[in-house]
Amino acid sequence: MEKKYTLSAVCFGEVLWDIFPTHKKIGGAPLNVALRMNSMGVETTMISRVGDDENGKNILSFLNDQEVTTDLIQITEEYKTGAVHVMINEKGNASYDILYPSAWDKIIETEMMEKVTAEADVFVFGSLACRDEVTRTTLNKLLGKAKYKIFDVNLRAPYYTTDVLNELMLKADFIKLNDEELREISSELGSPYNSFEQNIKFIAEKTNTKQVCVTKGEFGAVLYYNDKFYYNSGYFIKVVDTVGAGDSFLASLIIRLLRGKSPQKSLNYACAIGALVAGQEGANPKISEKVISDYMKIEKKSIKK
Repeated sequence: MEKKYTLSAVCFGEVLWDIFPTHKKIGGAPLNVALRMNSMGVETTMISRVGDDENGKNILSFLNDQEVTTDLIQITEEYKTGAVHVMINEKGNASYDILYPSAWDKIIETEMMEKVTAEADVFVFGSLACRDEVTRTTLNKLLGKAKYKIFDVNLRAPYYTTDVLNELMLKADFIKLNDEELREISSELGSPYNSFEQNIKFIAEKTNTKQVCVTKGEFGAVLYYNDKFYYNSGYFIKVVDTVGAGDSFLASLIIRLLRGKSPQKSLNYACAIGALVAGQEGANPKISEKVISDYMKIEKKSIKK
């Protein structure tokens, strides 16, 4: 895809290696978002930290090859580059064993980070980055500088608390979570509702956030955007693994919205990207615009209510 660089993004948090039973691949939710945004012609900067080791050097080399800016990825001799052992069940769903502490737990704030964050059109961050006080402190400072803050809820027990999640949601302009996370967080915050839509509105009102998106796996997603609901019931795909599918979904949705596409069209496009990623191995398969377009024509299952 041609890179126009009319938008700029900063993605903050974990960069790591996803270690599968037979191989390993570069990953981390914010890094996956950065790669997909970059492939869509967005000037993307990654803020993170890697170890002064082979794994760290390979991540930096890979990101440089992909033209993702790595100037704000710090290098440390004290901690190893992040690693996650990924287990895939018979349905293609993933579970994770995340190494702690990792280099990305120790991201230290700099003036350049503040400057780049303040200038970017969008700032993407997740909850996993807050499991360590050092990175959490840096994130909170950068959130005070960012224009448009995208919170990618990513619950990985035992690395989160309801208080921290609530604090992050209050600072976000856009919240993305999956259906299980919606259920858990709504309950923890005292929601009296059972309905999907009522709990989305509950989160939006509780956190004063106008934009909330909830993914539902193979059943698509629901977008609550400026007091209106939009729906996509999903696209059929034979799942290989779900690693990174939600990250590509989020990147695609945000960029389409920022480029002025309608919420419904943006949601449909993002659901198609998420499905296509789930249909391939690993978090960051290359997907051409023609493949996306052809796939959406074949699999028209979107519903607008």
